[in-house]
Amino acid sequence: MAPGKPDGDRTASTTEAILESISDGVFTVDAGWRVTSFNRAAEKITGVRRADAVGRRCSDVFRSSLCGRECALGKTLKTGKPVISRSAYIINAAGDRIPISLSTAVLRDASGRVIGGAETFRDLSEIEALRRELEGNVHVGDLSSRSPLMRRVLEVLPAVAASPSTVLILGETGTGKEVVARTIHSQSSRSGGPFVAVNCGALPETLLESELFGYRAGAFTGAAKDRPGRFALARGGTIFLDEIAEIPPAMQVKLLRVLQERTYEPLGSSREESTDARIVAATNLDPAEQVRRGLFREDLYYRINVVRIELPPLRRRKEDIPLLAMDFIRRFNRLQGKEVAGIAPDSLPLLMAHDWPGNIRELENVIERAFILCSEGPIERRHLPEEIAGGEVRAGSGGRMRSAHDILEAQTIRSALEQAGFNRLRAARELGIHKTTLFRKIKKLGIVLPDRDGRTRDGD
Repeated sequence: MAPGKPDGDRTASTTEAILESISDGVFTVDAGWRVTSFNRAAEKITGVRRADAVGRRCSDVFRSSLCGRECALGKTLKTGKPVISRSAYIINAAGDRIPISLSTAVLRDASGRVIGGAETFRDLSEIEALRRELEGNVHVGDLSSRSPLMRRVLEVLPAVAASPSTVLILGETGTGKEVVARTIHSQSSRSGGPFVAVNCGALPETLLESELFGYRAGAFTGAAKDRPGRFALARGGTIFLDEIAEIPPAMQVKLLRVLQERTYEPLGSSREESTDARIVAATNLDPAEQVRRGLFREDLYYRINVVRIELPPLRRRKEDIPLLAMDFIRRFNRLQGKEVAGIAPDSLPLLMAHDWPGNIRELENVIERAFILCSEGPIERRHLPEEIAGGEVRAGSGGRMRSAHDILEAQTIRSALEQAGFNRLRAARELGIHKTTLFRKIKKLGIVLPDRDGRTRDGD
């Protein structure tokens, strides 16, 4: 054995060094609820010096919302079962309310006898700040956003919902076109009627016609009885025609008739039927380009392009990533009976830095995958897929790791600048800040701007 300290002393010294180096607060208590140890992070988070904490009763030092009958450490010492990542808050030495996530464990001596307990806690102030920053979201139905680009969409949705006009929703795959269509339906006077969705691009021409218009018994082999189509099922409500730009030319003619005359003929029938269903169409293609290429009828395009809504991709509305991620986490917690406590502070910047080619659907898949690996506590870097977790998130010139708040603020400013045509004064007005504050933030956050600045339009 090498000379030096005894093994027990070396182990204690190593344990103390580890506890002093971690960012989570840690304290221990004896059987009389007196604090026996209090690490550096605990001092920083609570504002209480170690010398003032050790020897005092736990409740006098760690003033938590769970103190008293709800004491997590008390329950652990009573049942022997640890508490993992329980949400709470403490009041620090300055009287401020600090949101935390805490865990507890039983302390035993070498013979297995219970001698006290240990509690670790993590400061969630940054996540709470992000949540407060998101409180200014625009809400329409189940949709909410703080992105300037999405805000423009949400602001017009009530008027669109109140109108009987046909709507065309454009956006990349995974941007939430059907969610917007359902919101239009739910906010309209037709909300009591059915919402019927059809993926036109997933069905061959013959099957698509029977799906949309239905058929009569004997119309083809196997048609033993009448079957109503989606237009019939959508009477009094809304029919959502997804991927409409992929409809074959012959079907485009029949759909045009429905739009013009509000009538159609089921397969095998010689009698017309009418429909009052409101039509909301969507596509991830550029319909004007499809018209130029001769793949989509120009007259049909004009018929569906009455009210046009363009959804920005997620990479252009990254301000919404924390909001969307928390929505998915709440939903998966309900579905799977778990208690995942949000996104860890070091994981959120990685989500914000990713380009999300699959948009909101990709983000949902990432969160669902994280739930497989994370049963409780926050989603950490190790729970994310390699293409996200393996990335570096750094500031422009400083080389430091950027915080989630910095990334969120930079994306908000960039979106406001894009919306204002890179006119700095107009963007500052949109953000509700002085232009000198905007210039300072642009420099601090390393936002790269184009040569044009848009000032000639306002003369500023």
